[in-house]
Amino acid sequence: MFLIPDYQRPYAWDEYECLTLWNDIFTFARTDGDFDLDDEYFLGPIVVFRNANKQLEVIDGQQRLISLLLILRAFYEEMQTFSEGWSCEVRKNIGRCIWKTNEQGQPSFSDPKIDSQVATDNDKAELFSILKSGTAEINAQSRYAQNYRLFQERVIDFLGNQDRSDTAIQNQYATLPHRILTNCILLPIEANGQDAALRIFSTLNDRGKPLSDSDIFKVQLYKSFAEEGAKDTFIAQWKDLEEVCWRIFSSDKISNPVDELFNRYMHYERARLGLKDTTQEGLRSFYEKDNYRLLRAEHKRVFANLLSLADFWNKIDNQDEAYFSERVLKRLFVLNYAQNAAWTLITSVYFMSSKKSDGTLDEEKFYSFLGKIIAFIWATTILDPGVGYLRTPFYKEMLRIVQGQEVTFEAYKFNADNLLAAMQKYKFSGKKRMTRSMLAWWTMRDKEQSVPPLTTIFETEHLSKKGKTVNPDTYEMLGNKSLLERKIKGAISPSFDFADKKRFYTGIASIRRPGTQIHELLELAGTKSNFNVKDISQRTKRILEAFINFLADNSLAK
Repeated sequence: MFLIPDYQRPYAWDEYECLTLWNDIFTFARTDGDFDLDDEYFLGPIVVFRNANKQLEVIDGQQRLISLLLILRAFYEEMQTFSEGWSCEVRKNIGRCIWKTNEQGQPSFSDPKIDSQVATDNDKAELFSILKSGTAEINAQSRYAQNYRLFQERVIDFLGNQDRSDTAIQNQYATLPHRILTNCILLPIEANGQDAALRIFSTLNDRGKPLSDSDIFKVQLYKSFAEEGAKDTFIAQWKDLEEVCWRIFSSDKISNPVDELFNRYMHYERARLGLKDTTQEGLRSFYEKDNYRLLRAEHKRVFANLLSLADFWNKIDNQDEAYFSERVLKRLFVLNYAQNAAWTLITSVYFMSSKKSDGTLDEEKFYSFLGKIIAFIWATTILDPGVGYLRTPFYKEMLRIVQGQEVTFEAYKFNADNLLAAMQKYKFSGKKRMTRSMLAWWTMRDKEQSVPPLTTIFETEHLSKKGKTVNPDTYEMLGNKSLLERKIKGAISPSFDFADKKRFYTGIASIRRPGTQIHELLELAGTKSNFNVKDISQRTKRILEAFINFLADNSLAK
């Protein structure tokens, strides 16, 4: 009986790894040519140790082991009509690999030879359902279900449209799974106990899926909680933590969502230690110091903080109106359009340092803090858009935050006249992220503006089209732009002028096309018949001057 222990990471192979495994096996065990019966294909090691319940806890090799079981289950399902001869023996052998069997070799479909403590209850139910029924339900979306469907397709394609009632065809078909069972080798390595197993886990990688930093950190925390007899509570909370992280941090720019949480938290610990070095430090190099002292000696404090920080970002992602005021939600919405994710680091430090015992923040102080970092990031981006331009001032302010001081950016204030001149020269093209950043800030300062869901995708909309009266330079001025929902923008032709676009902004009732959530666009559509060069210039001036005033209101102008 194999057991995937609770300190392991979940099953994570995707289509690429599964197709690689299938193609490797299929190429090796091909049935359309000569095959050396003594040849073997090495799939890698599977590291286990026998626990107190006589189960083989899988330390390394989970991804390969489960994927192979899914392949064999797909073969078993497709071979169910095979009624005689050697192919039936192959199917029985597959059954012995997947399930516990009686003396006659009949499988007990409810007793698979694998169990998982790390899978969520829903994912585990889907895995067991697949192993029992041979079918992945349509609504099943776990990795197990996705990969099983993939293997099913490959198995069905392998058989093709040949006559399955033909014994010769059955035997030919059974050759591939037979060679998987007899000639594809997972090398077993049995450790002497859990300590040795965990040391191996900390250093080995699964084929094609290196251990993430948070996989290693999880083991260190697990050791400490296990020593106190609190491993069950830790594992339950860790599962919840993973689910939250994968829901709120998943993106193309973040390879591992749990690593992202550790990254945001690391900056709080760095500031607590008074580290002034602004060199970007790797996660593992920070947490592994002094033999993972932070995760071992201070595991209770650190894990409680990680849970609290994850909950905070979950509330931001959910736009929790019970936790945040509307004006705070507006500023958080604006920050989602920041040039990079640096704001998430300093905001994490602020939360960890400023939260009350019940996990809440002082609304007025948090609102002020958000305004200050918006003003600072936006102004700095326009004046100095280089790589890492925020690191030095942010690190200095993080040190102040953990000491209970307010954020001031005292050494980095801006000359208002110079900034205004730079903004007037800045090319706010529709493709630049800074353009959407400024428009998000401008939109949310409107007192009548509601807070759109973070899931709504906004793009840059030109109010007036380019033409004889609107030259290219005027067309690209900030005053000619607004945020607009992608769905609405996609329905508007580039040849439309403001007079044509208005009905799309307000919505077209006859075809049940909803209008925009952007209050200013609705207001403009209701008060103006067109939007000309004068309107563009005046609106540009209002936006830029309003931002200079915003800078001064946040004590960042000199």
